[in-house]
Amino acid sequence: MTQPEPGTQLSRTDLTLDLLHQAQNSDALAGQVIVVTGAGDGIGKAAALDFASAGAQVVLIGRTQEKLEAVYDQIEATTQTEPIILPLDLNELTTESAQELAHGIEQTYGRLDGLVLNASLLGDKMSIAQYPPKVWSSVMNVNLNSAFHMTQALLPLLEAGPNGRIIFTTSSVGREGRAYWGAYAVSKFATEGLMQTLADELQNTSRVRVHCINPGGTRTGMRAKAYPGEDPQTVPSPEVHMPLYRYLLSPNSQPFNGISWDARDFLTQ
Repeated sequence: MTQPEPGTQLSRTDLTLDLLHQAQNSDALAGQVIVVTGAGDGIGKAAALDFASAGAQVVLIGRTQEKLEAVYDQIEATTQTEPIILPLDLNELTTESAQELAHGIEQTYGRLDGLVLNASLLGDKMSIAQYPPKVWSSVMNVNLNSAFHMTQALLPLLEAGPNGRIIFTTSSVGREGRAYWGAYAVSKFATEGLMQTLADELQNTSRVRVHCINPGGTRTGMRAKAYPGEDPQTVPSPEVHMPLYRYLLSPNSQPFNGISWDARDFLTQ
């Protein structure tokens, strides 16, 4: 398959069963170093556990020390890998603190293979006219600005390896505006733009490849906050999305670049 244009949305028909199944081997990510933000809960936790089970050394980033420690303990008890914990409030991440993070990863591992920018804030669901400026700033900092700072700081480490991968987290409300989704929706539009711009810049100059994944409705705390009356059992768990994440991070994945994927397209795989 030829490389689609950045921003193209691909579905399960564009990946064969064999390709996805290859990435499910227990050593599919052996030896890789992968950073996961929002690793203490939800999709970030599921991703960290899944990547470690496939042999990756995982850097767990999140705001809550206790949640990160629980994920650390689970990884240590069930895998042969050695994760590390880096508690960070991404609302306060700066260029300087992101560079310190990069330096720490370089000193510890000497490399970086994957960056999964999963952490997000929902913010308030209300009209733009009423939206609290302080909440707006926090959502933009966590969902967009921290992704920029971390990408910029960690890109040299990713480029030093043979198959660097960056996965941004997007949403359907970041592709078509929807009333009352406020800063969250706007931040996801910007995330799609950041991914596409970066992908185009790297296409002919780097081996690093970047993607967006839209998890869709998933059984997480954010989903429960957004839809408080919804039965959580009617939406899929984070774990069922991991085959796509693992495939895109796998060194054997096709070198797609700048693609926006819908994880729910792969639920039947």
